[in-house]
Amino acid sequence: MSQAYFSIEFFPPKTPEGVEKLRTERAELAALGAKYYSVTVGAGGSAMYGNNDTVAEIQKEGLEAAPHFLCIGSTRESVSKRLQEYKTQGIKHLVALRGDLQSGSDDVHGEFHYANELVAFIRQETGDWFKIDVAAYPEMHPQAKSLPDDMNNFVRKVKAGADMAITQYFYNADAYFRFVDDVRKAGVTIPIVPGIMPITNYAQLARFSSMCGAEIPRWIRLKLESYGEDLDAIRDFGLDVVAELCQRLLAGGAPGFHFYTLNRAGPTAAIWQRLSLSDKV
Repeated sequence: MSQAYFSIEFFPPKTPEGVEKLRTERAELAALGAKYYSVTVGAGGSAMYGNNDTVAEIQKEGLEAAPHFLCIGSTRESVSKRLQEYKTQGIKHLVALRGDLQSGSDDVHGEFHYANELVAFIRQETGDWFKIDVAAYPEMHPQAKSLPDDMNNFVRKVKAGADMAITQYFYNADAYFRFVDDVRKAGVTIPIVPGIMPITNYAQLARFSSMCGAEIPRWIRLKLESYGEDLDAIRDFGLDVVAELCQRLLAGGAPGFHFYTLNRAGPTAAIWQRLSLSDKV
């Protein structure tokens, strides 16, 4: 692997206690040596600026922060203003996303309807100042009409000026490899980095997966259900499953991983150590 893209994702805490907890968790994860640290925004695009404090802290710690940048409900003027604010802060990396539609609605408010429009506008306004990541869905975006339609949407984002793609999490390596093969045939050459979700809580994972369209393979689901409330057994099984998935992905040519930490250092650190990823940074 010539260059490893190992990155870590946080969400902005809502309470002072959450802020302190994240500082502790982040310090543990920072010691691993990830390339950058992305910060989400509120669900449904709420609290658009809620990630600013977390982003600023990460930057002050000498780490590379990559805020999620949503365009839904935004105007060109407001997006331009945010871009200039990030430039002033020294931010040089963004995760460009459309953002979630309001529940039960297909209506997209604002001057941007799709992520490719946001990516193109960022390039128009700032040139090559920002490295831009976009989202990819190996098992298809939950709101896409079809696999071909989803692929066309992804290719448009890349052609608009994306540097790299981060996938939704998945537990079927074949889905990732198929997706990469398909996008390469479509002329996409940027790195496609697998999103990795550690397994620690089955009820929470099932809820997240239902919302984002990520499939939990039947054998994994049945095994997790069999453990009931035995969280230790779930964590041990989850570590084995996700570490084996990561090993297969690396062996198959994946350029690195993007870890969805849910602001908890332990599960990601355990996978990192199991795979000796620090030797690959």
